[in-house]
Amino acid sequence: MSANVPNNQDDQEIDLMKISKKIGNIFQDFNTFLFRCIRFFVKNAVVILILFVLGFGVGMFLDSTKKTYNHEIIVTPNFGSTDYLYSKIDLLTAKINERDTVFLKSIGIQEPTKITKITIEPIVDVYGFINNSEQNFELLKLMSEDGDLKSIVKETTTSKNYAFHTITLLTKGITESKKGIQPLLNYLNTSDYYNRVQKVSVENIQQKIKTNEGIVSQIDGILNEFSNSASGNHQKSDKLVYYNENTQLNDVIKTKESLIKEIGNLKVALLSSDKIIKDNTTTMNKENTSSINGKLKVILPLVFILIFILLRFFIAFYKKQSLKVQQINA
Repeated sequence: MSANVPNNQDDQEIDLMKISKKIGNIFQDFNTFLFRCIRFFVKNAVVILILFVLGFGVGMFLDSTKKTYNHEIIVTPNFGSTDYLYSKIDLLTAKINERDTVFLKSIGIQEPTKITKITIEPIVDVYGFINNSEQNFELLKLMSEDGDLKSIVKETTTSKNYAFHTITLLTKGITESKKGIQPLLNYLNTSDYYNRVQKVSVENIQQKIKTNEGIVSQIDGILNEFSNSASGNHQKSDKLVYYNENTQLNDVIKTKESLIKEIGNLKVALLSSDKIIKDNTTTMNKENTSSINGKLKVILPLVFILIFILLRFFIAFYKKQSLKVQQINA
């Protein structure tokens, strides 16, 4: 066994020498490749500089003339009109993709050729969704038992029930509200059915406010009677203790507080019920910098230089292969 030890040591030394030689060859190949790259750029420095300047100039021109802009409208679909709103946006999307300028002009849009895209997405508000109804909370809890809560809150059937939604309009160049946004909103608010629903809903809200205010007035009368009775009694302190401990009176006060809160909510609902699709805020002419928009002055020089490098590589490869074929044929 001792005789095999030197052989193993020799084998290990040979393997280490091979590995060292391979590593050395790798470094040498890398150095050669790096040198060739540097020599290529030095040799073609003038051409590369021209291509860089040309690409930068063309990119600057395209960035300044081909700018696209986002216009965002945050809306609230009232009277259960969420599905109606999404179907209208789907129709507009189809018309824009078809470049149906006749239809777009017919709904009042003055610069239809500028519009390139329209989208809508809900503003995820789980807390508002839950607080809006106890049934919503129970529904969300039930759905979360069978799946991931994060995906459920963004799912279409759930997200359509959120109060606020963002409509995004993409245009080539800037535009004005009266030329695109207002005609769009007017189109979305044109519906005979939902106009009738709106009228009935507004009347119901007004009637509910009037009824609640009448009940609050009656409660105030009851509380005034208790107050007058207590102030006219000689045993005032005893009566106050009695009234404070009277559960029926506490229930009346709580009912009044609840009604006042409901009246406030109804007045807010009435304020936002003047339109089927209520526009809350609008942000216009925000430059779109997604994808390659606004970045062509950086991208084009690199593209031009890359094309030049690939072209030179192809020419060199073709010449080398042609020379080999000639030598073989000779």
